[in-house]
Amino acid sequence: MSDTLIESPPRSYQSFLDFPVCENLDELEADIAILGIPYGLPYKMGGGANPQSEAPDAIRAASDRISMGHDRWDFDIGGTLLGGKDIKVVDCGNVPGDAYNPAEHYRLAEAATRKILAAGAMPIVMGGDHGIPIPVFRAYDGFGKDEITLVHIDAHIDWRDEIDGVSEGYSSPIRRASEMAHFGEIYQLGIRGTGSAREEEFRFAEAYGSNIITAYEIHDRGMDDVLKRIPDNGNYYITLDVDGLDPALMPGVLAPVAGGVTFHQVRKLIHGLVGKGRVVGMDVNEFAPAYDTGYVGAVTCGQIMTNLIGASVHAGYFD
Repeated sequence: MSDTLIESPPRSYQSFLDFPVCENLDELEADIAILGIPYGLPYKMGGGANPQSEAPDAIRAASDRISMGHDRWDFDIGGTLLGGKDIKVVDCGNVPGDAYNPAEHYRLAEAATRKILAAGAMPIVMGGDHGIPIPVFRAYDGFGKDEITLVHIDAHIDWRDEIDGVSEGYSSPIRRASEMAHFGEIYQLGIRGTGSAREEEFRFAEAYGSNIITAYEIHDRGMDDVLKRIPDNGNYYITLDVDGLDPALMPGVLAPVAGGVTFHQVRKLIHGLVGKGRVVGMDVNEFAPAYDTGYVGAVTCGQIMTNLIGASVHAGYFD
């Protein structure tokens, strides 16, 4: 088994937002660490290469369309990205992977995330499908019982126990998180339409106490109302399946569902969580560059990540 935990971004283009590249996690010194995790555990019914595995590098390649420099004024943030502070953001490249050995990829992904957390940095992870947060979730077990509130944006609830004998695929991340002692309350936002969930998965989520808030409730009542329901002074982990966004905003997904969450609503959620407690990490997953149109999805993913970076810096997380 490989002992190499990360691979540098391709030399043919910049790292994410042209941040410095960390090539050795044992030497990581950073406040925020960007990490790509390309491969999820596949289901037999899927077959073939997963176009979502290309997402981390596609988001990096499009990031020069988000910002032409860290000194430029960002109206999403209300200032420059790093606010003139000595904040270290690094791109840790991708966890090395083999589409034919995703279990090893998960092992390396968990190990890489543990090293980032041990270095005191906040991970921002780019998938990959929605199976990739599972090894990331495991790496947070240094938190105490129920210490992390999981905030999940998605069209689907992802509570399947298994499909085709696979229990850590893209339909199961919230079920797996619910079994980890360090996760407490779960808020699931943007849910709509139909997916892999049957009534039994919905009832299991309901019995756990998951707070399922549909996209339509968010449209009708606003994200401010959702933020009021999430307890203050918490540790929040955000897992974003981008098919939770409206397909007009995010065309590059394999399971588009009309009526999704808007960028404005996601931005308000991120800034609201940063302001009411501490966001301890985020992943952005399920983006399929081959289905994207005019870099819209890649730029949207990167701009969401940029909002978390800027909001956390301006909130004084790393002072």
